Amino acid sequence: MTQDTTASHNETLTISGGEAIARMIRAFGGGPMFGMGGFQVLPLYEAARKLEMPHHLIHDERNAVFVADAYAKVSGRVGLADATVGPGATNMVTALAEALHAGSPVVCVVGDTHRDHSWKNMTQETRQVDVLRPMCKELIRVESIRRIPELMRRAFAVATTGRPGPVVVDVPEDVMHDTCEFTERDFFANPAYQGVPALRARPDAESVRRAADLLAQARHPIILAGGGVHLSGAAQTLTDFARATCIPVAHTLTGKGAIPCIDPLSAGLFGRYDRIANKLIEASDLILVVGCKLGEIATKRYTVPAGDKTIIHLDIVAEEFGRTLEPEVMLWGDVKLGLEDLLAALGDRAVELCKRLAPSAAEVPRLMARWREEVSPRLYSDEKPISVARLITEINKVLPEDGILVADGGFAAHWAGLLYDTKQAGRGFVPDRGFASIGYGLPGAIGAKLAAPGRQVFSLTGDSGFCMVLGDLETAKRLELDFTIIVVNNAASGYVKALQHLVYGEGKHISADLNEVNFARVAQAFNCTGIRVEDPAELEAALRRALTIRGPVVLDVLVTRDPAKMLPGVDSRAAVIKKGDRIA
Repeated sequence: MTQDTTASHNETLTISGGEAIARMIRAFGGGPMFGMGGFQVLPLYEAARKLEMPHHLIHDERNAVFVADAYAKVSGRVGLADATVGPGATNMVTALAEALHAGSPVVCVVGDTHRDHSWKNMTQETRQVDVLRPMCKELIRVESIRRIPELMRRAFAVATTGRPGPVVVDVPEDVMHDTCEFTERDFFANPAYQGVPALRARPDAESVRRAADLLAQARHPIILAGGGVHLSGAAQTLTDFARATCIPVAHTLTGKGAIPCIDPLSAGLFGRYDRIANKLIEASDLILVVGCKLGEIATKRYTVPAGDKTIIHLDIVAEEFGRTLEPEVMLWGDVKLGLEDLLAALGDRAVELCKRLAPSAAEVPRLMARWREEVSPRLYSDEKPISVARLITEINKVLPEDGILVADGGFAAHWAGLLYDTKQAGRGFVPDRGFASIGYGLPGAIGAKLAAPGRQVFSLTGDSGFCMVLGDLETAKRLELDFTIIVVNNAASGYVKALQHLVYGEGKHISADLNEVNFARVAQAFNCTGIRVEDPAELEAALRRALTIRGPVVLDVLVTRDPAKMLPGVDSRAAVIKKGDRIA
């Protein structure tokens, strides 16, 4: 257990509810907290000042939670945000949904109305508890100042156990402002709940044995990896498992990095957009699903894998079993421990399995190389405006091995998910695919850089998404953060425009076009560096220059205006696995 040691063990502290909250956050080793103040949460802000805790003003509470979410995804520690009553609280809804569906450990402290005057039309009063409750893993209402330490411990425990998620601590104004006597011993914290996974549980031994027997007999197995691999800190474990068994690995958008994309066993993204993975899945006789919810995008609207496949599903959340496909074996437990136990249960059979699968495993890099060759006209296109495929190709070339690419919602995540290659196991790709809203790119970059100050951070966002949040470019500048926002500038809400084109035909789009904006000049107005790129030949140099600049950089890249080229189409247009290929 850790304790706040500001005061002696038995010294009585008469402090506000806000300070009690701050002391509990500090006891858990809390990182930077973001929010926009208001009267209801002033004692929390005063305590952060007095206790010299890292707290930063942000321009929108949604962005505060997005920052906390990205910080949690990259660091594995609890992300922190706060908001005042009413609009402050309700502004958090979209970002809370992202953290909830992505499994991000986040704790948000929200001020509420004074209980003596609630339901009397207080300023900014609304049923915020009812609004927020469905968007978080748990909402904790604090009715007694005395219980603040206990309930904050509960918040961190819930946020970091099972499938992690956001917890909202709703604190009435009077509880936040009132004072109470505490002692230092009240502010203890279990360090296990500082990050994820706080607790690990093994799948039952009999289920592991059955799964090992199925794997040992499989002729064409494949692993489908999701974001749960990262939540378990199991990327290296999965990579080692795949190499020991010679089983190819495909991944979801959030699962990218579960095995390095450049590994010979990596089959890349599967589902709606894929390189070679969907064909490998089709040819498989056994699928090991690891930390993956098998949602709509990952399954190409529930058509991949086919319903007749034999499935082994390893997940920490039992409710996910059978939601999409009925598994033959359910491994309920932590991904890292489950993979370790499964490899141990295979024993010497793992060597035999790898020997048997080696010829088909050797086909994976060959098929991937042919895919690259067939789509190379788009990957290395010299067209102007610039092809997004060419942009991602240059990012692959420039971003360091341990670099982080944040991807906004919409086509930014789709293009990067399909074409960006992580070079080592672990979370090097941070998309907002829990809720897939847009506007994540800038706050996501802030959170990622704070979580990993020693790593280079690029963030890919559309011009529409960037317009939603660009006020927090001031925040990034104020914090002197070094990262690069790459604005995919197509003067449109590109994803919507492309969908309208696909569904209704050429020229049939509405409410999808934007004014042409020079975002490099916008950046300069915020005293940040702005670089505008119109020629694909200039991309590499611009990206390399951005890595050397102190402070936030906005790289404004003019990309294609043709809606037929706005979505990743390389997957459906390239017949990368032909009849007669040995894929198993």
